[in-house]
Amino acid sequence: MNTTHLLVPPLALLGSMVLAMPGTAISTQPAAPQDVPPARHGAAGREGSGPDTLPDSPQVVGREGQQLRVTAMKGLERPWALAFLPDGDILVTERPGRLRIVRPDLTLDPRPIAGIPPVLSSAYKGLMDVALHPDFEENRLVYFTYSKLLPGESETRDWDTLIGPAGTAVLARGRYGGGHTLTRVEDLFIADAATSGVSAARIVFGRDGKVYMSIGAPSRDLARGGTNRIGTSEEAQDPNSHSGKILRLNEDGTAPSDNPFIGRPAYRPEIYALGIRNSTGLIVHPDTGDIWAVDHGPLGGDEVNIIRAGLNYGWPVVSYGRAYSGERTHTGSGPELANPSAPGMEDPWLFWSPNIAPGGMAIYTGDRFRSWKGHLFVGGLRSTQLHRVAINERGFPTQQQSLLTELRQRIREVREGPDGLLYLLTDHDAGALLRVEPVIGTAPGSSR
Repeated sequence: MNTTHLLVPPLALLGSMVLAMPGTAISTQPAAPQDVPPARHGAAGREGSGPDTLPDSPQVVGREGQQLRVTAMKGLERPWALAFLPDGDILVTERPGRLRIVRPDLTLDPRPIAGIPPVLSSAYKGLMDVALHPDFEENRLVYFTYSKLLPGESETRDWDTLIGPAGTAVLARGRYGGGHTLTRVEDLFIADAATSGVSAARIVFGRDGKVYMSIGAPSRDLARGGTNRIGTSEEAQDPNSHSGKILRLNEDGTAPSDNPFIGRPAYRPEIYALGIRNSTGLIVHPDTGDIWAVDHGPLGGDEVNIIRAGLNYGWPVVSYGRAYSGERTHTGSGPELANPSAPGMEDPWLFWSPNIAPGGMAIYTGDRFRSWKGHLFVGGLRSTQLHRVAINERGFPTQQQSLLTELRQRIREVREGPDGLLYLLTDHDAGALLRVEPVIGTAPGSSR
């Protein structure tokens, strides 16, 4: 059943929230279902093929008085991101390196789009995000991110391990005029962010026309008993590395002249913000134009941050979670501290403990769920649910509801479609695109 939980943000926001012990958050996930077969575990939650609980016909889920109809389009392998084309088609990336077309009637074109470069598809790396240029209808430019194998590394494909050959994140683009081919494909930016572990790369076009790109930092350091051969958590604080950063790029991949660290010799010019662990969702707030990121924590401490120019978001110096070893992170930070913060480092807008292992996110603007307008939706990989976070008129998070718990699916991506419905991707070998719509008269504020 769907359950409602309250969230506790950083101490600065407690005035608008119910009281709780400082430095903690009320549980945000129900107990794991006992009848689900055990699955392999990883930094982003349960890895493996996952239980196939999705029916072939639309399914109604939720409690009485608030029901949702979920239509599943199956046939995808490890889908990661989606983008809506003006003609109603949907582009979907698959982590092994394919770009797929889903038609408006939710049928999957059996033929992938050609032109994607070879990708490193190991240890959660592969073909990742996709975004249309703001002037797509004129220039037909499709932007995407992928993992490129480092020279000297040999590629393996093993979904059972978090650690594989080392690679780095790439921003690329091509022209899509319809059909099944990307043309004039080019790498625009190759990050100096080598890692043999997990590292997501999200992109979004800001209102200023710039490309904002998140690059995760390595999180299981060899020196701390982990298995990550290349890269360390400390790179998130290293101004000479792109790891653990939010970057701001021109549409051709170069650094804008007004970036916050331009002219500072120790800093890479592309850096917009630092201290990021692994941002698995990156969006533009539809009202304010601010850049929002959801950051995957270690054992606890998943965060939502509002990204500002030149600010430091703390990882790995400050964390609301513990390291995977159970030890406190880096300098002794952890959820037990009354106020896990440090001078010059930003508190998160919201955090989860225990963690949900977040996927993508969206802020709803449509009319199909009228009473949810302005609410934040975040996919849960470990929690296997869709998290709805209510936001009050002062911009504070006030309440959370767990949705789609019956499906038991790892939710990798969350988008609002042009029809005002929610579209999700499930992170499984046998992945699916989910369309979520209200059952008229039962979902809050639902309308046709």
